[in-house]
Amino acid sequence: MADAQTLLAAVDRLADRFRSMPQSRLLGPVDGHPSRAAAVHALAARLAVGALESAGEPAREFPDAGPFAVGDQLAVAGRELAAVAGPAELDAAVAEVRTVDRLTA
Repeated sequence: MADAQTLLAAVDRLADRFRSMPQSRLLGPVDGHPSRAAAVHALAARLAVGALESAGEPAREFPDAGPFAVGDQLAVAGRELAAVAGPAELDAAVAEVRTVDRLTA
């Protein structure tokens, strides 16, 4: 069973990789997404919605700040979720982060 630290470690690893990724890789397509950056943006948006739902807040639109910001957006969304999620949500989030990590490698 995952805990908040497990989620944060997985999110930080992926976010750091995207912060240092060259533009050619960021914009390269991956299965199901027009780019690696789009895949991570979608993940960050899902984590943000999960954080809002866990906190009893309504879902809101997640901004698209561009491909060079997805690492930071993922880090923030992951921290928000880690702060409020229960064990089941943390397990699902860790699995999803690891899946996107493999997809975008």
